[in-house]
Amino acid sequence: MEFSYLQASIALIALAAIADETYFGQAACESDCIKEFLAAHNAARETVGAPPVKWNSTLADFAESYATKRSADCAAQHSQGPYGENIAMASDELSPADSVKLWMDEKPNYDHASNSCTSGECHHYTQVVWRDTASIGCARATCKTGWMFVTCNYYPPGNYVGERPY
Repeated sequence: MEFSYLQASIALIALAAIADETYFGQAACESDCIKEFLAAHNAARETVGAPPVKWNSTLADFAESYATKRSADCAAQHSQGPYGENIAMASDELSPADSVKLWMDEKPNYDHASNSCTSGECHHYTQVVWRDTASIGCARATCKTGWMFVTCNYYPPGNYVGERPY
């Protein structure tokens, strides 16, 4: 059976649509990405004397699933999942180190003496350095909007009212 020009065009459009969905749905964090997320988190944690974290594939799978979901709209919404979570978005590529830096940039807003945010958001920072957190899993996805969505999940989670992060 011979394909007509119209049939071939429809097939190419269908393949392009599938490829487009696949591209925007990719969120897995490979070896270098994992190393960079771990290095950035552990460097930040070292500054406050918190023990290093390890990579957790269950957390990474959760993060990947959520990043893939958010790739459709890049909405700044938390997953409401069972883990601690930080999210970030940017109009350009956001490396693992840049993502953690965004969260660590909240450090000046945290007052350890009063255990509170004093001049803005600080809970992303406190989640990164939460002493009891032992493992993380993260993912990044390029959104259909062209922005990048990043999520990291933490276990055990942090940011409990009345408890100090370190």
